Amino acid sequence: MQFKYPELLYALFLLLVPILIHLFQLRRFQKVAFSNVSFLKKVKMQTRKSSQIKKWLILFLRLLALAFIIIAFAEPFKASKTALNSTKETTIYIDNSFSMQASNAKGPILNSALQELVAQIQPQATINWFTNTTSKKDVGVQKLKEDFSKIKYSQKQLSPKQVLLKADALFSKDATSDKRLIYISDFQENGTFPKVGNRFQIDAVQLKGLEKQNIAIDSAYVVSDYTGNTQLKVAVSAKEISETAVSVSLFNQDILTSKIAIKFNKNRQQNISFDIDATSGFKGSITLTDNGLSYDNSLYFSINTPKKLKVLSIGKANMDFLERMYTTKEFILMAQDATTLNYDILAQQNCIVLNELKFIDSTLSNVLKEFSQNGGSVIIIPGVAIDISSYNNLLNKLNLGSFQRQLFQQKKISNIAFQHPLYSDVFEKSIENFQFPTVNSLYTITSEASNLLSFEDEKPFLLGFNNSYVATAAFSKQNSNFTNSALIVPTLYNIAKQSLKPPKLYYNVGSAVSFGVNVKLTADEILTIKDSVVNFIPLQKIKTNKVIITTNTYPQSAGTFSINKADTFIESVSYNYKRDESSLTFSDVKNWAGVTPHQNITNLFNAILKENTITDFWKWFALLALLFLIAEMLVLKFFKN
Repeated sequence: MQFKYPELLYALFLLLVPILIHLFQLRRFQKVAFSNVSFLKKVKMQTRKSSQIKKWLILFLRLLALAFIIIAFAEPFKASKTALNSTKETTIYIDNSFSMQASNAKGPILNSALQELVAQIQPQATINWFTNTTSKKDVGVQKLKEDFSKIKYSQKQLSPKQVLLKADALFSKDATSDKRLIYISDFQENGTFPKVGNRFQIDAVQLKGLEKQNIAIDSAYVVSDYTGNTQLKVAVSAKEISETAVSVSLFNQDILTSKIAIKFNKNRQQNISFDIDATSGFKGSITLTDNGLSYDNSLYFSINTPKKLKVLSIGKANMDFLERMYTTKEFILMAQDATTLNYDILAQQNCIVLNELKFIDSTLSNVLKEFSQNGGSVIIIPGVAIDISSYNNLLNKLNLGSFQRQLFQQKKISNIAFQHPLYSDVFEKSIENFQFPTVNSLYTITSEASNLLSFEDEKPFLLGFNNSYVATAAFSKQNSNFTNSALIVPTLYNIAKQSLKPPKLYYNVGSAVSFGVNVKLTADEILTIKDSVVNFIPLQKIKTNKVIITTNTYPQSAGTFSINKADTFIESVSYNYKRDESSLTFSDVKNWAGVTPHQNITNLFNAILKENTITDFWKWFALLALLFLIAEMLVLKFFKN
């Protein structure tokens, strides 16, 4: 028990006054003569005992009455340390990640949590609050209601450690204030619980949805063949095995093109296929409907109308393998002799192949350096007899190293850099029983470039740096059978394809991505990305025959967007949310040491109200004092001596 005016308790010493009066009170008795002395002595003894009991009872009642009056004036009360602190700070974290789309009896758990918060927060309160994407400081209740109505789901999810760091930044530096963090989340697994400090108190409410099943469209990719058909592969997963059939629909813009029903009665992963006609482009979306999370029920993708890449072969050597590789369906292949080379057309190409030149003049080296810096791909294939110094002049400019000497020795090309971007999507697994090609002569090289293909002794056959590549042996049939090997197809094809890195089938929202757009811009022209809602200018680098676009923060929503030059449509690009939250696995907040868990938001605020309540007792003491005074009067009136 605590007292508002504890100094008044010194008045309790006044209780000594009635005690002294009763103990030292002197009374003189008058003697009266009476005949029957024996009888009088007996009456005298009984009267004296009755009188003593009455006196002590009155003393006791007066002492209690006086003591309770003094205590009542001191105003006794009961309160916690939190309740006594007049300076309080409250910060609320609201998890708005996609897993909060799960529903309970009141609807999506995020919406029901926001409604409860608005109903429970006191009208005069001023609080700080933040989500995974937004933060506000010192907000009143009316503004809070407006802000809560604008909260949207986000793929961004803060870990518990990040939440504590952000909350700590919103609190003031006042060490005397009472600080409280209200942590509202479903606590989907996202890192371990950090150690809790003593700078602020943490109250947590773990929200739970009723539905345990969630079906998600995980990913999609295309498989094309040379007949023009395109097959779309789609991976769909479920949280639980179920007999219920789910329909997966494929749309081209708003037109339904196909629908497939699938079940998860044997396993939780299903792969389905759609045959599509993408010869004139395809703005696609794959959708399904389930009772779990909704953000992963759609996946957007776009296939743009194929644009032919320009490949230029410089040299007189046999180019049959180039004609087989760079077909008219996807490429425009040109050939020129180095002696009559038209330098004006070099900048218009996407890929240039130096096909076994004997000598590379300095002018061509300088042009190829600029061409490479502008994003074009350069493939250098040396001849059997070359001017090494002229080659090294170009190799040094392209950071590919330098040839040392020619070595006449048969070697087998047996090592492949499977993890290199050139081959990462070519082989499903490393292969060993492959009929590897051989060479009869080669050039030794000193280089810091990446080794893509190498001989059995790990000496390089093909090296690459950025978008420039050099072989260490001639491709001619007299020197090598590499042009008849299956390795030449993914090697040269992908080098040319990567000279213009077009948009992928789709990207993840919020990820840093770069891709090329086959369009020419003047210095004053720009490309924009837009849909029906957003319109933004991405980071872009203008090259001679293309534009490199980089996106990061934007777009912030999933969908298919148009890349425009002014009002002219160029091509499409699609973005989807990451599927990190599709797995409904959660941590138990009860296992977080130092955090006070609560069953729901109402219970949390009831606990806070109780903790901040000050209970006064002075009225009870005043009432008890009055009762003791009444008891004294009754004793005086009815207690007979």
